[in-house]
Amino acid sequence: MNLCNHKQSQGKMNGMCLKLFLVSGMTLLSSVLTAQSLDQAKKLYNEGKFEEAKPAFEKLVERTPGNSSYNQWYGVCLYETGEKEKAEKYLRVAAKRNVQEAFRYLGELCYDTYRFEESEEMFQEYIDLLAKKKQDTLPWEQRLEQVKNALRMMEKTEDVEIIDSLVVDKEAFLTAYKLSEESGSLMLFSDFFQLSDASESTVYMNQKQDKIFYAQKTPENQFCLFTQSKLMDKWGDKKMLPMTINSANNENYPFVMSDGVTIYYASTGNGTLGGYDLFVTRYNISSDSYLVPEQLGMPFNSPSNDYMMVIDESKELGWFVSDRFQPEGKVCVYLFIPNPDRKRLLTDDLELKRSRAVIYSIKDSWKASANYKELIDLAHKEIRSGVSEVKKDFEFVIVDQVVYFSLDDFQSPEARSYYEKASALNRQIVEESEKLLSLRKSYVEGDKATKERLSGSILTLEKQLENMINEPLVFEKKARNAEVNFLRNKR
Repeated sequence: MNLCNHKQSQGKMNGMCLKLFLVSGMTLLSSVLTAQSLDQAKKLYNEGKFEEAKPAFEKLVERTPGNSSYNQWYGVCLYETGEKEKAEKYLRVAAKRNVQEAFRYLGELCYDTYRFEESEEMFQEYIDLLAKKKQDTLPWEQRLEQVKNALRMMEKTEDVEIIDSLVVDKEAFLTAYKLSEESGSLMLFSDFFQLSDASESTVYMNQKQDKIFYAQKTPENQFCLFTQSKLMDKWGDKKMLPMTINSANNENYPFVMSDGVTIYYASTGNGTLGGYDLFVTRYNISSDSYLVPEQLGMPFNSPSNDYMMVIDESKELGWFVSDRFQPEGKVCVYLFIPNPDRKRLLTDDLELKRSRAVIYSIKDSWKASANYKELIDLAHKEIRSGVSEVKKDFEFVIVDQVVYFSLDDFQSPEARSYYEKASALNRQIVEESEKLLSLRKSYVEGDKATKERLSGSILTLEKQLENMINEPLVFEKKARNAEVNFLRNKR
């Protein structure tokens, strides 16, 4: 080999070594930077700073799309920052490789989107993985029960006609309510009590304007329901509603039907689906107590906040508020036609039930060829006391040839009060009988666990009805005697 060729060969080798050195250096530098970027992103992730961590994980996933950990971290960041649809793709990649937290977040994601069947599967898988590692499963078993309850509720979705909806600012939702005079009135807590501090609570006042129900914060910083009566010209006799209604969570947004015994309210406790759920309870006149609250079904309740249920019997219309699928600071007020029988949606099509439960479109609930314009107009009209769309008559024999057809026929205030109590009890008996019938049907159709869960409620309700069944007759007799005595003395 001549000297010239030797030098050329040596130069090529040196060039190749330099290239290898540079490539290795770049690779090492890239690895160092990636490690630093990953460490920083994980630190932000563990601190709950998902928005800040998200760009780093996005780049890591782009570089290594098959990395299960990167997919899980990025998917969680997307979920926590509101990009839930986008998050699912990455969480499923992680779940295929059995990344534990991916199942938890897929469970939450499916729950948020009413895919309760998939949510149940994901949470069960998550619980199984926790159990294998001997980690605490109790909170997630409770969450699983919540998912199962949501699935049961969706399968029993009510066939309710929602005829209008209005998106408003959260603090101004009461502007969408226009109650008839007979249904009482609603106002903000701060307005009624003339407070400068805004409070996320409301006050309901009855038609006579001598009784209010409202929510107020306790020293424990939770909302509880209270009532007051008007004594002379001042409000007093403040009472907290019993713990069968109030709980360790928040109770808020009360409304009382014109019967004076049926109370709708919202609670964040008692097995809610998420946030506030709507409940109903009834005052038992004979025992001076409230019945165990009943959670309303879908579409009224959802995994979001649902509250301020109002049913105006004079207008035969109802309203409720929900922040489902609404941006921050906004809520949707739904106007609906009350369904006294709570008829369920008669279909085996789970997707149709899902659509109606979510309220994808209010038009889906409309009846064929129905025109709701007059009802929507009525919702915005003022109706004075005594001007009712539905006349509520009855036939009550006082003595031979003396028959009353309305409360205004009574001349004795005492007799009228007795008859009102009898009427309220009769309505209560009908409602509780319907509820018992529904429970018995669910018991017959249910599995062993369902039967065990329902048996206690059925026995309690049967006992309540047995004790109540003759009470209306007692009050009717008292009403009749009081009216007869009044008429005799008047002569």
